[in-house]
Amino acid sequence: MTQNNNDKPTVASSTVTRDLREFDKTTENTYESLVIISKRANQIASNIKEELHGKLSEFTNSNDNLEEVFENREQIEISKFYEKMPKPTLVAIDEFLHDKVYFRNPAKEEA
Repeated sequence: MTQNNNDKPTVASSTVTRDLREFDKTTENTYESLVIISKRANQIASNIKEELHGKLSEFTNSNDNLEEVFENREQIEISKFYEKMPKPTLVAIDEFLHDKVYFRNPAKEEA
């Protein structure tokens, strides 16, 4: 995790080496933790995809030609912004390690 100018923590945008023992502190099972993280990463990716498609749909015309598509600077800037965002997996790991993810295991609740 890095700090930006506003002293708000942000997620690293590149791969970070992690200690696997950190993942099983909450669930006591590394594999269960990884399932939780992967499900959260899928939720984040889905939300980002919907948001991006919503923003890019503003630029679609019924009569687009190839030249207009390549010349749309605003669309290119939006795409570049989303490419620079941290990957959903990194965000999900950060949220999990900082107890920002709600999860439950019905099998454990019955026992």
